[in-house]
Amino acid sequence: MGFFVYILGCSDGSFYTGHTDNLEKRLTEHATGATGGYTTTRRPVQLLFFHEFPSREEALAAELQIKGWSRKKKMALMAGDWREVSRLAKNRHLDVKPPF
Repeated sequence: MGFFVYILGCSDGSFYTGHTDNLEKRLTEHATGATGGYTTTRRPVQLLFFHEFPSREEALAAELQIKGWSRKKKMALMAGDWREVSRLAKNRHLDVKPPF
């Protein structure tokens, strides 16, 4: 069983980043408003990105790291543009590697 970090696009144009051990169930919860949190008032939501990890700790670490990123950096991640992710990290004077 894997663990996932994911990014949703919300109806207001914002992004939501989370982690779960059951991506399909979690997406249904976001879509129906059962989560009761950030995405509830920003539906509909759309899955824009996900990545699987072998442990919950790694997925949570990736979630927390991505949540601290700029919108541009998240968009580069979703596009698979590692050069841009790296460039944006350098521009912020961070010595941080992508979580995967």
